[in-house]
Amino acid sequence: MDTARAFLTGKTAIVTGGGAGIGRGIAQAFVAFGARVAILELDAERAANVRRELPASGAVVVCGDARTSEGFEQTLAAARDAFGDVQILVNNVGGVFHRWFLDSPEKAWDAMLRVNLRSVLHGTHVVGQHMRAHGHGGSVINVVTIEASRAAPGYAVYAAAKTAVVSFTRTMALELAPHRIRVNALAPDICATEGLAAVVPAGDEARFKDIVPLGRAGEVDDVAGAAVFLASDLASYVTGVLLPVDGGTAAAGGWYRSDGGWMLGPKRSPG
Repeated sequence: MDTARAFLTGKTAIVTGGGAGIGRGIAQAFVAFGARVAILELDAERAANVRRELPASGAVVVCGDARTSEGFEQTLAAARDAFGDVQILVNNVGGVFHRWFLDSPEKAWDAMLRVNLRSVLHGTHVVGQHMRAHGHGGSVINVVTIEASRAAPGYAVYAAAKTAVVSFTRTMALELAPHRIRVNALAPDICATEGLAAVVPAGDEARFKDIVPLGRAGEVDDVAGAAVFLASDLASYVTGVLLPVDGGTAAAGGWYRSDGGWMLGPKRSPG
């Protein structure tokens, strides 16, 4: 086994939503492992921040919209101008809010589908055509969620969109295999990002040791490490896979830590 296969030296990647959270962590990890990265980020302030964080020799940042093909065309052009052909695409951008389905308007469904599903379709279409044309193969990584494989009360359309991405991932793995383009999905659960911090009440993090079999919330680097693997030549025979990066929550299926053992369902508070 050649250890150089773990590195991304000489490869160029596009990462959507790379201005914060998991996307930023993946972009930083790719640069650390030798790749050049083009980041597509909608928020101008986040785009400026990540532009300052990453070396100009290893990254370019495009302030644009991953919900449109134009956003990907701009980013692909910037990547090619700066670094050459693109071999890696990470469809990371997404969005979610809590709303009971029967109380949600149609425009809310459309918003969820645009950011969580159509962005993946646009990215794969634009960058996939480029990968097919240059003929050197590639790796497409779609960041989904474990909610794509379990019920998600209050997040029905979000979960449905992510489930669609999982199905799309498997189909693209077959369609693009003749072009040596691998397509896989990562499924995080609880992950310590700015988004999680905004919705979790102070002190509530203590529950994670009971909810997550490994006893803690995930870190951005946990997901980034899995992305580096899927992008690298170590995963050259891996395609069509949904890889949970969740500390075991999907495997737990409702089992929780309790007093050194396990119980089905959360433990009740006294009284």
